[in-house]
Amino acid sequence: QVQLVESGGGLVQPGGSLRLSCVASKVTFSIRTMGWYRQAPGQQRELVAFVTGSGNIYYADSVKGRFTISRDNAKNTVTVQMNSLKPEDTAVYYCNVVIGLPGGLRDYWGQGTQVTVSS
Repeated sequence: QVQLVESGGGLVQPGGSLRLSCVASKVTFSIRTMGWYRQAPGQQRELVAFVTGSGNIYYADSVKGRFTISRDNAKNTVTVQMNSLKPEDTAVYYCNVVIGLPGGLRDYWGQGTQVTVSS
């Protein structure tokens, strides 16, 4: 069973930076995309950014120019560098990995890490 372990959340002041990392283990099939979602209280989970196996990257409009996602295929790791953080970035951030299984694609999720942006 694929396991995702996230790290790097915490409390930061507006304008500050945080770096989130996620390591996927027990992966026996090809990882297609790796990315991050977030969910604020009372809100639906939303896509933040993802990177495909070929290196194509997508960012939500709300984080463009502030967040940078990167992926290390050799280590099955995805990282997001978050700069110029705003209070509206406060949320639980979830790592997401899509793996190509023989029967099709399957999503795997991390346990979530809290990011709080507050003065």
